[in-house]
Amino acid sequence: MHRRRIVRCCVTVAALCGAGPGPTLASAQSSPDAIGGLFKPLPNSAACTPGGNAAKPFLLPPGFKQTVTVSEPAFPDLPDMTTENEFGPAAGRVIFRTHELTSNAAVSTTDRTTGATTILAQRADWERFDGIAWTPWKTILAAEEVVLAGFPDPSVPEATAGLVYEIDPGTGNAVARPAIGSRSHEGLRFDADGNLYGISENSPPTGGYLYKFVPDAKGDLSSGRLFALKITVPDGDRTGKAVWVPLSRKNVKADSDAEATAAGATGYARPEDVETGTSTGNVFDGRNVLYVAVTGEARILGIDLLGGKNQAFVFEYAKAGGNAPADFEFPDNVALDKDGNLFITEDPGTASTTGLGDDIWVAVPPRPQAGPHAPAREVIRFASLTDCNAEPTGVYFDRFGFPLIVHAQHRGGDGFDKEIEISKNVP
Repeated sequence: MHRRRIVRCCVTVAALCGAGPGPTLASAQSSPDAIGGLFKPLPNSAACTPGGNAAKPFLLPPGFKQTVTVSEPAFPDLPDMTTENEFGPAAGRVIFRTHELTSNAAVSTTDRTTGATTILAQRADWERFDGIAWTPWKTILAAEEVVLAGFPDPSVPEATAGLVYEIDPGTGNAVARPAIGSRSHEGLRFDADGNLYGISENSPPTGGYLYKFVPDAKGDLSSGRLFALKITVPDGDRTGKAVWVPLSRKNVKADSDAEATAAGATGYARPEDVETGTSTGNVFDGRNVLYVAVTGEARILGIDLLGGKNQAFVFEYAKAGGNAPADFEFPDNVALDKDGNLFITEDPGTASTTGLGDDIWVAVPPRPQAGPHAPAREVIRFASLTDCNAEPTGVYFDRFGFPLIVHAQHRGGDGFDKEIEISKNVP
């Protein structure tokens, strides 16, 4: 295996702006004999063992291969979510990932052309970096998944929970963006109008909330209005017509969950990741849908953003025991491919007790004639971890399609974390 060279400096601006060719990516070609035109689904989860298959961590369907591209100690412990430089002539060249350390949380990078891996930014007061997103103006957002801050940021002393930081990808300089809200953050995604969507994972007693941040000036996250989602005309289990309720600009900087609770926002059990089609440019998602993984309810919600207005419509997109199998457990991270197939990773489930690894599923989009708020046509198993002590995290597609980037995040801090690229086998 080629050993990655560790570089102790920041990624250069040139690496993001076109110095040298970008990576060669395999095209995501459909297989005519596969369900949904994608692949032959795995019938069961992989039999797992502690540590699993180090060289091939995932069991995959025929026609796919995997490569471990980076692993500890080339980057810090607990790699979580992933993005790339998504725009410009060298789009897709540099991978950015968060590290969910209790303190000294970090963002690391890998240049896919040179193989160089580096720590872009790291601070002692940063806690449990999880969500990450490439902004339309070419910066990085990294978010803390913290319910109660253990190491408060001295620049935002009023914040009681996690914050979102905007990071320069060339220098690593970071600025807190408290207007987005202080809470336990995870997924972050923009819509086509530059509004930012996110969640709070846990805010007892009503559950976590779904949020929209509208900047006062497009491309400037230093000020703006935060909104929380509230169902107004229910047609099921917290689905139906909804509105985005405005929250206090001042108070959200201390505790956006308290403000959402006071505003009567609708709660869900552990929302975690969110996804829109803005990164992948897929055709199916032209109607501007936000997908939300609700981990504690074994379901994926679809939220029709209705053209960016303050109204929305919430519908059930995938759920265990409905259009998903009963062993569709703890959906966590989500990523759309360019055709609208939603790839879904499982949070730690029952692997350590059942001997079956955590999975990556695919929700196949409904046929167009099914209507704008139809559930996924089917939910099928794509991959399964062979390591009982790891979970798949940070699933991510760039706009070119495969490879799919995912981490095998190994619990226990034992140096076994890996980043894997899953790609099509091209004859």
